[in-house]
Amino acid sequence: MSAETTSAEATATEGVSLYDVDNPAPVIEPPRKRTKKTGSASRGNFEMQAWLFMRLSGIVLVVLVLGHLLIQLVLDGGVSKIGFAFVAGRWASPFWQVWDLLMLWLAMLHGANGLRTVINDYAQRDNTRFWLKMLLYTATVFTVLLGTLVIFTFDPNIS
Repeated sequence: MSAETTSAEATATEGVSLYDVDNPAPVIEPPRKRTKKTGSASRGNFEMQAWLFMRLSGIVLVVLVLGHLLIQLVLDGGVSKIGFAFVAGRWASPFWQVWDLLMLWLAMLHGANGLRTVINDYAQRDNTRFWLKMLLYTATVFTVLLGTLVIFTFDPNIS
Protein backbone atom coordinates (compact mmCIF):
# COMPACT_ATOMS: atom_id res chain seq x y z
CA MET A 1 0.00 0.00 0.00
CA SER A 2 1.21 3.44 -0.85
CA ALA A 3 1.14 6.47 1.42
CA GLU A 4 -1.66 7.99 -0.67
CA THR A 5 -3.94 4.96 -0.20
CA THR A 6 -3.37 4.88 3.55
CA SER A 7 -4.06 8.61 3.79
CA ALA A 8 -7.21 8.25 1.67
CA GLU A 9 -8.52 5.39 3.81
CA ALA A 10 -7.85 7.35 7.00
CA THR A 11 -9.65 10.42 5.69
CA ALA A 12 -12.57 8.36 4.37
CA THR A 13 -13.08 6.75 7.76
CA GLU A 14 -13.24 10.20 9.35
CA GLY A 15 -16.21 11.06 7.11
CA VAL A 16 -14.45 13.64 4.94
CA SER A 17 -15.25 13.46 1.24
CA LEU A 18 -12.31 13.01 -1.08
CA TYR A 19 -12.04 14.14 -4.66
CA ASP A 20 -11.22 11.14 -6.82
CA VAL A 21 -12.71 9.13 -9.67
CA ASP A 22 -15.27 7.38 -7.47
CA ASN A 23 -16.20 10.53 -5.55
CA PRO A 24 -15.82 13.58 -7.85
CA ALA A 25 -17.58 16.03 -5.51
CA PRO A 26 -18.77 16.01 -1.92
CA VAL A 27 -22.45 15.56 -1.16
CA ILE A 28 -24.02 18.70 0.27
CA GLU A 29 -26.72 17.96 2.78
CA PRO A 30 -29.87 20.12 2.70
CA PRO A 31 -30.27 22.39 5.75
CA ARG A 32 -33.36 20.48 6.84
CA LYS A 33 -34.71 17.26 5.38
CA ARG A 34 -38.36 16.96 4.44
CA THR A 35 -40.53 14.91 6.71
CA LYS A 36 -44.16 13.86 6.50
CA LYS A 37 -45.07 16.98 8.49
CA THR A 38 -43.60 19.43 5.94
CA GLY A 39 -45.86 18.27 3.11
CA SER A 40 -44.54 19.47 -0.25
CA ALA A 41 -47.93 19.37 -2.03
CA SER A 42 -49.67 21.85 0.25
CA ARG A 43 -46.77 24.34 0.31
CA GLY A 44 -45.75 24.14 -3.33
CA ASN A 45 -48.34 26.52 -4.76
CA PHE A 46 -47.88 29.10 -1.99
CA GLU A 47 -44.11 29.02 -2.34
CA MET A 48 -44.39 29.51 -6.10
CA GLN A 49 -46.71 32.50 -5.58
CA ALA A 50 -44.36 33.93 -2.93
CA TRP A 51 -41.43 33.54 -5.34
CA LEU A 52 -43.38 35.27 -8.11
CA PHE A 53 -44.46 38.05 -5.72
CA MET A 54 -40.82 38.71 -4.81
CA ARG A 55 -39.87 39.18 -8.47
CA LEU A 56 -42.85 41.36 -9.40
CA SER A 57 -42.79 43.47 -6.24
CA GLY A 58 -39.06 43.97 -6.68
CA ILE A 59 -39.59 45.39 -10.17
CA VAL A 60 -42.41 47.68 -9.00
CA LEU A 61 -40.37 48.78 -5.97
CA VAL A 62 -37.41 49.74 -8.16
CA VAL A 63 -39.70 51.97 -10.24
CA LEU A 64 -41.41 53.48 -7.17
CA VAL A 65 -38.21 54.12 -5.22
CA LEU A 66 -36.19 55.48 -8.13
CA GLY A 67 -39.14 57.66 -9.15
CA HIS A 68 -39.47 58.86 -5.56
CA LEU A 69 -35.76 59.71 -5.33
CA LEU A 70 -35.72 61.41 -8.73
CA ILE A 71 -38.74 63.57 -7.96
CA GLN A 72 -37.95 64.35 -4.33
CA LEU A 73 -34.21 64.90 -4.55
CA VAL A 74 -33.50 66.02 -8.10
CA LEU A 75 -36.60 67.77 -9.43
CA ASP A 76 -37.84 69.31 -6.16
CA GLY A 77 -34.57 70.84 -5.05
CA GLY A 78 -32.98 68.25 -2.78
CA VAL A 79 -33.03 67.28 0.87
CA SER A 80 -32.78 70.84 2.18
CA LYS A 81 -36.34 71.60 1.04
CA ILE A 82 -37.90 68.57 2.75
CA GLY A 83 -39.71 69.52 5.94
CA PHE A 84 -43.09 69.38 7.61
CA ALA A 85 -44.67 71.79 5.11
CA PHE A 86 -43.19 69.84 2.19
CA VAL A 87 -44.67 66.56 3.42
CA ALA A 88 -48.01 68.26 4.19
CA GLY A 89 -48.14 69.60 0.65
CA ARG A 90 -47.29 66.24 -0.85
CA TRP A 91 -49.81 64.27 1.19
CA ALA A 92 -52.57 66.72 0.35
CA SER A 93 -52.60 65.00 -3.04
CA PRO A 94 -54.17 61.50 -3.30
CA PHE A 95 -51.56 60.65 -5.95
CA TRP A 96 -48.69 61.02 -3.47
CA GLN A 97 -50.63 59.24 -0.74
CA VAL A 98 -51.14 56.22 -3.01
CA TRP A 99 -47.50 56.38 -4.22
CA ASP A 100 -46.14 56.35 -0.66
CA LEU A 101 -48.69 53.74 0.44
CA LEU A 102 -47.64 51.41 -2.39
CA MET A 103 -43.99 51.87 -1.46
CA LEU A 104 -44.75 51.11 2.19
CA TRP A 105 -46.87 48.04 1.55
CA LEU A 106 -44.66 46.53 -1.13
CA ALA A 107 -41.44 47.18 0.79
CA MET A 108 -42.83 45.66 4.00
CA LEU A 109 -44.40 42.63 2.30
CA HIS A 110 -41.33 42.09 0.10
CA GLY A 111 -39.00 42.27 3.10
CA ALA A 112 -41.24 40.10 5.29
CA ASN A 113 -41.48 37.45 2.58
CA GLY A 114 -37.71 37.40 2.21
CA LEU A 115 -37.19 37.14 5.96
CA ARG A 116 -39.83 34.37 6.14
CA THR A 117 -37.76 32.41 3.63
CA VAL A 118 -34.61 32.94 5.71
CA ILE A 119 -36.44 31.78 8.85
CA ASN A 120 -37.70 28.67 7.05
CA ASP A 121 -34.20 27.88 5.82
CA TYR A 122 -32.23 28.40 9.02
CA ALA A 123 -34.49 27.92 12.06
CA GLN A 124 -34.26 24.20 12.72
CA ARG A 125 -36.71 23.69 15.56
CA ASP A 126 -40.42 23.97 14.75
CA ASN A 127 -41.11 26.00 17.89
CA THR A 128 -38.35 28.49 17.12
CA ARG A 129 -39.50 28.82 13.52
CA PHE A 130 -43.10 29.41 14.65
CA TRP A 131 -42.24 32.16 17.14
CA LEU A 132 -39.81 33.91 14.80
CA LYS A 133 -42.47 33.99 12.09
CA MET A 134 -45.12 35.22 14.54
CA LEU A 135 -42.77 38.04 15.60
CA LEU A 136 -42.11 38.86 11.94
CA TYR A 137 -45.82 38.87 11.02
CA THR A 138 -46.71 41.00 14.06
CA ALA A 139 -44.03 43.58 13.25
CA THR A 140 -45.07 43.65 9.59
CA VAL A 141 -48.78 44.12 10.32
CA PHE A 142 -48.03 46.76 12.97
CA THR A 143 -45.77 48.74 10.63
CA VAL A 144 -48.13 48.53 7.66
CA LEU A 145 -51.15 49.58 9.75
CA LEU A 146 -49.31 52.40 11.49
CA GLY A 147 -47.82 53.69 8.23
CA THR A 148 -51.18 53.54 6.49
CA LEU A 149 -52.80 55.38 9.38
CA VAL A 150 -50.16 58.11 9.26
CA ILE A 151 -50.46 58.56 5.49
CA PHE A 152 -54.25 58.86 5.48
CA THR A 153 -54.80 60.76 8.75
CA PHE A 154 -51.90 63.21 8.42
CA ASP A 155 -53.10 66.62 9.60
CA PRO A 156 -50.99 69.59 8.52
CA ASN A 157 -52.91 71.90 10.88
CA ILE A 158 -51.38 70.54 14.08
CA SER A 159 -50.75 73.41 16.45
